[in-house]
Amino acid sequence: MDSLHIAITSHNLTNILLLGFFGFVLSMIITPLYTTYAYKYQWWKRQRTDAWSGGVASVYAKLHAEKHKRNIPTMAGLIFVLSIIIVTLVANLSRGQTWLPLAGLTGAAMLGLVDDIMNIKSVGGVAGMSARLKFGLHSLLVLVGGWWFYAKLGVHSIYLPGVGHWHIGILVIALFWLVVVSTAISVNFSDGLDGLAGGLLTSSFMAYAIICAVEHKFALAGFCLTVVGTLLSYTWFNIYPARFFMGDVGAYALGTALGIIALQTDTIYVLPVIGAVYVVETGSVIINRLSRKFRNGKKVFLSSPIHHHFEAIGWPETKITMRFWILGQVASVLGLIIFLTGHQG
Repeated sequence: MDSLHIAITSHNLTNILLLGFFGFVLSMIITPLYTTYAYKYQWWKRQRTDAWSGGVASVYAKLHAEKHKRNIPTMAGLIFVLSIIIVTLVANLSRGQTWLPLAGLTGAAMLGLVDDIMNIKSVGGVAGMSARLKFGLHSLLVLVGGWWFYAKLGVHSIYLPGVGHWHIGILVIALFWLVVVSTAISVNFSDGLDGLAGGLLTSSFMAYAIICAVEHKFALAGFCLTVVGTLLSYTWFNIYPARFFMGDVGAYALGTALGIIALQTDTIYVLPVIGAVYVVETGSVIINRLSRKFRNGKKVFLSSPIHHHFEAIGWPETKITMRFWILGQVASVLGLIIFLTGHQG
């Protein structure tokens, strides 16, 4: 019986690893196609002028003036989004496991794509969709996903350490919205330096691939490793100096998928640990915004998200990126320790 269990586990792990490998290869194949069109049609990302924390982004503009002169295309998230969709549809489609994260990723990617196109084309004279409209449309998309999670997958409770399974009924939909939307926004904040978001998301999805495998949700684990494979390909080209940026089409898609996977594995209690860097990035924006409002325009950080603060005090971009990668990896390991401790108990 033990040998049979080992054989089945080895077979499942082999399939999962193959999905990650195919994701990497497919992304590498699609990348030249993207770059050909991106540079031919000048899909340049417009520099933002408004700070996340309110006011004019003067510090950010000064720090990134040279980068924007390089004319770096955006929307490269299309590469890994398309790769994930193709690999999942062809080799890893599961109604109970991969339908929902795939749908969430696809829907959020389409929303981000519209925002990126508006940024490139300067639709309405602004660098992208208004934050309020984007938040509303994304919320609507996520609420539909929350309904599916509740009504079709039959999830009516959440697990909390020390409490156990807590039945919350239809409030699962509200929780789904809160977790997914906040995760997507936080991941989007982290996409601000060459290679930063790609490296952080690789660690996060790797951690969740392990969680899914431990829970015997092998299709979902395969989905996570597909994301990891495509992100390794993307980050190869996105490390300093970046050849392209993922754009909202990538950041919103992966942030949405990450939140959904945390809910499907019933591990939202470890998501803030695994995603600790995203939490700190978002927290720095909130702190600066509140400080501006209640302290007559004064800021706590020179610029936010906090990676721009470290830029402003003189840290090289590559140092910030790699140190944040290390913090993301340590946070992922800590999240896994917390999960495995509870799982074994």
